[in-house]
Amino acid sequence: MSEPTPRSLGYRWPAEWEPHAATWVSWPHNPNTWPGNFGVVPARFAEFVRAIAEFEPVRILAGSECVMADAQKHVGDHPNVELVDIETNDAWCRDHGPMFLVGGSGTALVDWEYNAWGGKYPPFDKDNAVPQKIASLYDRRRFVPGIILEGGSVEGNGLGTILTTASCLLNPNRNSSLDRSGTERYLREFLGATNVLWLVRGELAGDDTDGHIDQLARFVNPTTIVAAWEDDPADVNYEPLRANFDQLRQMADQNGERLNIVKLPLPKPKFYDGHRLPACYCNFYLANDCVIVPQFDDQADAVAIEILQSLCPDRKVVGVPSLDLVWGLGSFHCLTQQEPAG
Repeated sequence: MSEPTPRSLGYRWPAEWEPHAATWVSWPHNPNTWPGNFGVVPARFAEFVRAIAEFEPVRILAGSECVMADAQKHVGDHPNVELVDIETNDAWCRDHGPMFLVGGSGTALVDWEYNAWGGKYPPFDKDNAVPQKIASLYDRRRFVPGIILEGGSVEGNGLGTILTTASCLLNPNRNSSLDRSGTERYLREFLGATNVLWLVRGELAGDDTDGHIDQLARFVNPTTIVAAWEDDPADVNYEPLRANFDQLRQMADQNGERLNIVKLPLPKPKFYDGHRLPACYCNFYLANDCVIVPQFDDQADAVAIEILQSLCPDRKVVGVPSLDLVWGLGSFHCLTQQEPAG
């Protein structure tokens, strides 16, 4: 572990609801991510980008002339959208983008290693280089832990509590030599964790990340977590999500206070070409003054918006179509990475 670490210099990983300077996304250009359905993806992605841009600046990674042109064609000239000449392999900026820190001497970033969720989808060399290129282009201090970690695998309240899953962070396809205590040391030194909470079960039908927390449970304020919930006992998600909920109810924050856990029901099962999709409202994104919530053409869409609006009364909750995007096995949170205001 390199020294000095962010923690020793006074940096911390802020909560997603804290003010943003911008949202980073990676323009979708890999048809293999949405096989048989890629044709509609750029337009859907542009709709999502424009929804965020109503509330804060959006920076789109769009390296190469053809990718840049496609992004420009679909998004158009928007005063809050910037196209950035950095190439990627895929669109999942939450996982290959940097994790931004505040404090110390300004905004800095953590450049974790990235291997496409345990080497599942090569090549990923361009994705792995994204944080270094952003740091260079925007003159940000860069910290390099030297271990594999994806942004979607950790969820924080900005005050020292980090929620994650053992199925992902302790998976040998990431860091085979790291145990729980070793992993917690990295979370402490690079993200400022003082209280790491581990869900044992990291299962959501259709998920390919080995159990990213941002599909299962999310902080909406320092003491409240929404948890994915399935009412149907016959559904494969029923038992693991109940186990997660029961475990979450026993968890406490960095001050030892019990957390408030709120159920966020899943939509009815969604399939594409016979494959179950990981459609889940937990994959919402908190931008400045708003919550962008995936919509799946389901009766539960309105329920999710109502629940999140009650928990985020000072934000506008905006539903945006995501059924086409989730065929790529992720949604809005997976596609974004927030840069906090310095």
